[in-house]
Amino acid sequence: MIYPLATDLAADGVPVAVTCRVLEFSKQGYYRWRTSPVMERDWADAHLVNAALDIHVDDPAFGYRFIADELPEKGITAGENKVQRLCRDHGIWSVFSKKRGLNRKPGPPVHDDLVERDFTAAVPNELWLTDITEHPTGERKRYLCAVKDVYSGKIVGCSMDSRVKSSRAVAALENAVRSRRPAATVVHSDRGTQDDPSSGCLSLNAFAMGRSCFES
Repeated sequence: MIYPLATDLAADGVPVAVTCRVLEFSKQGYYRWRTSPVMERDWADAHLVNAALDIHVDDPAFGYRFIADELPEKGITAGENKVQRLCRDHGIWSVFSKKRGLNRKPGPPVHDDLVERDFTAAVPNELWLTDITEHPTGERKRYLCAVKDVYSGKIVGCSMDSRVKSSRAVAALENAVRSRRPAATVVHSDRGTQDDPSSGCLSLNAFAMGRSCFES
């Protein structure tokens, strides 16, 4: 906002008309602002939106809840309802959000549904399930991504961090692959803001271990 500068210069003896001419804004706009200046709340909202955009650029999978969790690291404290409102008003959505407007629908699944709701396995490493869960601690929330072998019911890979990032899912899969050395394994994950199907698929392709399936 450049109008406060005109006020400061006027206090130092520089006419408002001169400041407006040099900085190329109208006197009418300046005096209109003088009658209704930007409120402190508007400034605070603007800073929050800028911080939310920075967080979202860092990981586009983040929805408003995870953005709210990250804001304190940038010196901003706000409730989830306020973060949700500002994210909605400025179009800050998780890339996997199912609701980006009243008439919008989620896109097609990233991969075919190879499981078809049949969560059974006849042999080890035939089907793995992945998920990310939130665990509050004394300091801050921690997020655990785990890979479960359906046949044995055991956790075969995991990764934990204080932030929900798609790299956590990839790290958990890498951990599972190193410990099990699977072949022709189907990996199933619910598609949501906590999981990044494209990154998971990249991990599977890198290990050439099998197929991935993400439910919409």
